[in-house]
Amino acid sequence: MTQQPLQGVNSLRFNQDQSCFCCAMETGVRIYSVEPLMEKGHLDHEQVGSMGLVEMLHRSNLLALVGSGISPKFFEISVLIWDDAREGKDSKDKLVLEFTFTKPVLAVPMRHDKIVIVLRNRLYVYSFPDNPRKLFEFDTRDNPKGLCDLCPSLEKELLVFPGHRCGSLQLVDLASTKPGTSSAPFTISAHQSDVACVSLNQLGTVVASPSQKGTLIGLFDTQSKEKLVELRRGTDPATLYCINFSHDSSFLCDSSDKGTVHIFGLKDTRLNCHSVLALVGKVGPMIGRYVDFQWSLASFTVPAESTCISAFRRNTSKKRQLCNCHLRSWNLPQICLHSRWKLQQRGFRPVP
Repeated sequence: MTQQPLQGVNSLRFNQDQSCFCCAMETGVRIYSVEPLMEKGHLDHEQVGSMGLVEMLHRSNLLALVGSGISPKFFEISVLIWDDAREGKDSKDKLVLEFTFTKPVLAVPMRHDKIVIVLRNRLYVYSFPDNPRKLFEFDTRDNPKGLCDLCPSLEKELLVFPGHRCGSLQLVDLASTKPGTSSAPFTISAHQSDVACVSLNQLGTVVASPSQKGTLIGLFDTQSKEKLVELRRGTDPATLYCINFSHDSSFLCDSSDKGTVHIFGLKDTRLNCHSVLALVGKVGPMIGRYVDFQWSLASFTVPAESTCISAFRRNTSKKRQLCNCHLRSWNLPQICLHSRWKLQQRGFRPVP
């Protein structure tokens, strides 16, 4: 089957369990499954115009669309819900809901019963998809990337986003917070600088977040708010594009503008590399904290000029696999499946 080139990709997003990903393009929308890796559907430019953002609800027929780009059909201040299973030849027949605001929409995380719409300084939570109504509204610190994550688990309705204080994360248990009421926020002081990314594991028990510097990733218990571990990516500043947990929370991956994807062990942290000075019983205060860091157990490279997102595939075999989607400088998405990781030298790492 001959396919047209996917030119002008504006964003790439995995769905809630990383089994699919969506491409928002100048020419419309493309949706792919990860396993097997194949196109599952597309919306042409004639149907939806140029797209800035597309989010998929699990593997269902519902898509959240936000227009942007050179020739948009929809405004960037609106979220349109597209029901691909609905009958009708015209695109208007497929559009079942619309949420409109006064400022551009930056992210639209969804779960089976709620949708969150993220603006630069505020986010809104609605019941979804039947008879949507506004449940909550939260002011945030300036959030130009639209950072936010929503736990997909049926057992936990946890929402996390940047807090008002620099480097803090705010956690909201939507199940225990009554709509229309204010409650004391649960705040984690994660970093001294602004938060660069935020990601919850599938069960909503752990939240991971790197700072804007991009050298460290902190993992925190969402119940106790205590720091569980601090992972070191490197010593040079980096812009992180994404961080994701494996489905069983055994591993964590991240990608950055350095062109390197790192994998860390979480359940068995002995797999990670440590500083050689960890063998020393006593160290000076200048390097004591450095010794405590854990480095990635494995890494591999993608083109440094690419914007890359990475996630773990759900696999019934014992082989761990990653799906990486990255945008080349000529705006063509490249999809790579990695089943073998380039291991770092096992054991201890010298202090640079």
